[in-house]
Amino acid sequence: MKFLPSSDDERAEMLAAIGVGSLEELFGDVPAEFRTTRKPPIGRPLSEIEVRRDLGSVSARNAHARSHAHFLGAGCYHHYVPAIADQTLYREEWLSSYTPYQPEISQGTLQSIFEWQTHLAILTGMEVSNASLYEGATALVEALLMASRLAKGRHRAVLSKNIHPEYLETVRTYFGNLHFEVVEVDDGDLAGACDSQTFAVAVQSPDFFGRVRGWKEARDAAATCGAMAIGVVAEAISLALLSPPGDAGLDIACGEARSLGVPMSYGAPALGFLACRDAHKRQMPGRLAGETVDAEGRRAFCLTLSTREQHIRREKATSNICTNQGLMALASNVYLSLMGKAGLRETAVQCASKSEYLKEKIAAVPGYAIATGGPTFNEFAVRGPKPAPEIVAALAEKGILAGVPLSTWFPEREREFLVAVTEMNTKAEMDVYAAELSRIR
Repeated sequence: MKFLPSSDDERAEMLAAIGVGSLEELFGDVPAEFRTTRKPPIGRPLSEIEVRRDLGSVSARNAHARSHAHFLGAGCYHHYVPAIADQTLYREEWLSSYTPYQPEISQGTLQSIFEWQTHLAILTGMEVSNASLYEGATALVEALLMASRLAKGRHRAVLSKNIHPEYLETVRTYFGNLHFEVVEVDDGDLAGACDSQTFAVAVQSPDFFGRVRGWKEARDAAATCGAMAIGVVAEAISLALLSPPGDAGLDIACGEARSLGVPMSYGAPALGFLACRDAHKRQMPGRLAGETVDAEGRRAFCLTLSTREQHIRREKATSNICTNQGLMALASNVYLSLMGKAGLRETAVQCASKSEYLKEKIAAVPGYAIATGGPTFNEFAVRGPKPAPEIVAALAEKGILAGVPLSTWFPEREREFLVAVTEMNTKAEMDVYAAELSRIR
């Protein structure tokens, strides 16, 4: 996005237009103790060459996926994005973060959204998808709020405690102010935690610790009390290999789609998604792009079911936080179109098979054990002989970003760390990883 500074004359013209004589007068409502006349500590103007050199030196101090062998995950995964995806994304007619407010004149944008929705509906096994959400955590919040509207009068949500801890924290934050009760239990206790006031049961697969979970547990638990069953997906690539929530009969699928063509970029921006059964679509947050015909009978696209506060009365809106993340959805749409069914499945197969290879290598290292039991997709927890932060710090010095210490969220799991493997990791990297790990005891 271009930076367009205003000149002194332009600022004077704008101030005159609103009837104030100076910037000080404009900000006169701000108490004096909160204002400063001191100039910010900005140095002399720099040339583009100097700016690139300075920022490059700052960037070089970071350890990242291009400088290190990368095995970090915990909700943000390192996947390959074809170069043509960026080239397509940067075309100026696409470069907008928002759905146009006169949408029907932007047929290309609407068609892209429509196709992205179609991709997500296929991947999740659902019938309808909306036009994206901020990220996985608030997508879960929106799914729960949607479920509460579908089960009017109920106030209790039952969530698996193995959902991403930051997703759970986001739910607690929202629901704490909405007077809903949130119950967090192990997957095996879901049914026992349900009662007549339960409006939703939610599980994640693969769960936060990398375990592939059965959607059936959520579906059966929800069925015992007439609640909505919600499937949460934090690693969207897994949908190309594992059974999706829709195929298991769940009512709503939500989660994070960043793995589908959106770079990690230090954790943001992300791309949430939400899909559901056709019968539930009128309680879906945000908006949908639909297919129609114009006055001459030609194929056309329109924005429909726009239940946002910009389009309808605030008290009738299904969401006040939902946005389109249009540019990220476009990136994901381009990625999915380029990869196709075969490419996406091949990516998922590589993730799973390489993960199994590294898991076996680590399990053979004396002093280390795989802490994640059962089948996994591309991520698993490792228990080491000393605190995990010490282990990952030692491997970082060897050029390996070894994993994410679980003590970040669970202080009692001091010696465990999450290891993620994707198609980007090579056999040589994994062999070096295991060899270096064997030297840390």
